[in-house]
Amino acid sequence: MTSVGIPRTPVPDDGARDAGAGALRRLAPPARRFLAHRKGVLVRLALWSLAESGQAFLVGHAVARCVDDGFLAGDLRRGLLWLAVALVAVLSGAPVVRGVFAQLSGLTEPLRDALVRRAVDRSMARTAPGGPGGTDRAAVSRLTNQVEIARDSFAGLVLTLRSFVFTAVGALLGLLSLHPALLVVVLPPLVAGLALFLATLRPMAAAQRRALAADEALGDHAARSRAALRDLAACGTGPGAERRGADLVADAAAQARTLAGWAAVRTAALGVAGHLPVLALLVAVPWLRGRGVSAGALLGAFTYLVQSLLPALHTLMTALGAAGARLLVVLDRILGPEPGAAGPPGACAASTAEGRDRGRSRGTGVRTPAVGGHQVPRAAVPAVELRSVTLSYGVRAEPVLDALDLRVAPGEHLAVVGPSGIGKSTLTRLVAGTLAPSRGEVRVAGGVVTGRPAVELAALRVLVPQEAYVFSGTVGDNLGYLNLHVRRAELGAAVRAFGLEPLVERLGGPDGSVRPAELSPGERQLVALVRAYLSPAPLLLLDEATCHLDPASEARAEEVLAGRPGTLVVVAHRLSSAIRADRTLVLDGERAECGTHGELLARSPLYRDLTGHWHA
Repeated sequence: MTSVGIPRTPVPDDGARDAGAGALRRLAPPARRFLAHRKGVLVRLALWSLAESGQAFLVGHAVARCVDDGFLAGDLRRGLLWLAVALVAVLSGAPVVRGVFAQLSGLTEPLRDALVRRAVDRSMARTAPGGPGGTDRAAVSRLTNQVEIARDSFAGLVLTLRSFVFTAVGALLGLLSLHPALLVVVLPPLVAGLALFLATLRPMAAAQRRALAADEALGDHAARSRAALRDLAACGTGPGAERRGADLVADAAAQARTLAGWAAVRTAALGVAGHLPVLALLVAVPWLRGRGVSAGALLGAFTYLVQSLLPALHTLMTALGAAGARLLVVLDRILGPEPGAAGPPGACAASTAEGRDRGRSRGTGVRTPAVGGHQVPRAAVPAVELRSVTLSYGVRAEPVLDALDLRVAPGEHLAVVGPSGIGKSTLTRLVAGTLAPSRGEVRVAGGVVTGRPAVELAALRVLVPQEAYVFSGTVGDNLGYLNLHVRRAELGAAVRAFGLEPLVERLGGPDGSVRPAELSPGERQLVALVRAYLSPAPLLLLDEATCHLDPASEARAEEVLAGRPGTLVVVAHRLSSAIRADRTLVLDGERAECGTHGELLARSPLYRDLTGHWHA
């Protein structure tokens, strides 16, 4: 399947931030209901966690007492006894962890069951009467991988948050019991580091998305430039491509520097929270000793920090930066609204899979805006019409197109966009009559194309694929192959219109010989486009037939073809192709949308996504 040729990159950051906030708003009510029905489990989990607080409290307190009341006081027996208390506190962690995990299953397993039920209900709803219909291609992923990711991430967050809260309570109470001045020294850097870390979460995620988009854009430009070196040299557009590459390199470097800056801030936050309290305590020893803090209390404070508080804080920061983001995304995928469920109906196309029945009931695809925005009368014969067309490459294969309805008016310029493998080339082959639909009907100029003789189809349409065909012969034979009655003046005018004079002169004029191997892919495409332009067929189908041209040559070719009498359907290679068209058809595998550039920006998330990638 021919792809659009533009890699998919992240959506703009503002939209991503809005989507994240929307996900939090959507997930908050079901999360509260889920926890409200499990108050008993939460209470038992809190009781086991209180034991963990007691453990954290005893470890540091026992160390302080063994020094002050035991060894420094000359009482070896009491010192060893307090050390034994500290050892028991450490060993008691095993049954506490076992109890916590036993209660944790009372939260994670019901969550998994609820998510599985939700995923099954969503998949079954597609086939229920009145449902959207079609096949839920993501059902298996939601039932297996996504549910398990949500379960594991939720369990990790519960364990981490619970451990940090109750360990921090025990350790801070221990510091307070040893001497209030210890909190004055330890608490400010601890709180400052944690606050700084939380402040970096959103901007660092945005910086990561921007850096990824810049890197993908640079890689795409490099790959395209390498493949089109001959075209860049022939058309004199090398300096422009070089400037574009330099801009992309500068942008990628800037985004990398921004990301590195936020990474440095996050590292600083970890340092402030994880190391500054210990350093502050060391620096403040003379001040603390002057306020009556004993040596045992100082040693106990260091034990609280190194043994309990700082490891729990480090684990919390790690979990919030990884498991939290995964959990939010997966829960929104499973519990959020059905993709494509919102938004107004398309102007000319019904859905492919998900919106099939809704498209029929609303009559989408029946009325088609013509060039200039005027309504095409219902009695007018469309240049192209698809009636509930479905195509599958195999009996058990998923449909590439599913119940697609489409009407293209005579003289209209339609662009077709969508991700790679979504069915754009399949659509052009169906309209050209070289591929028969599994169900439904394809009509061109009012007649069904399936089963018609090749001679009749050739009189109706011209299909120009991505790999243009040029044969050995004269230049004139190649250009006039589809119109044997073309006059030399018409051929010359077409050559000038497409800017093909340098190539024709290089080959020796219209009577010069063509050796296909000596032409670049872009030159072969220009020959094929002039050939299609000179054809008397009223319908032109371009399946990424300009992908090897630079943007200026592509714009010139499409403008010339759009001015030709007849209908033009273009599988868009760049955003500019979609903007130049009267309307654009967006194929997304679930529902198709059709409209102008502005209309699609307002109602098609996929088109907005593709527009962002094209601009990148």
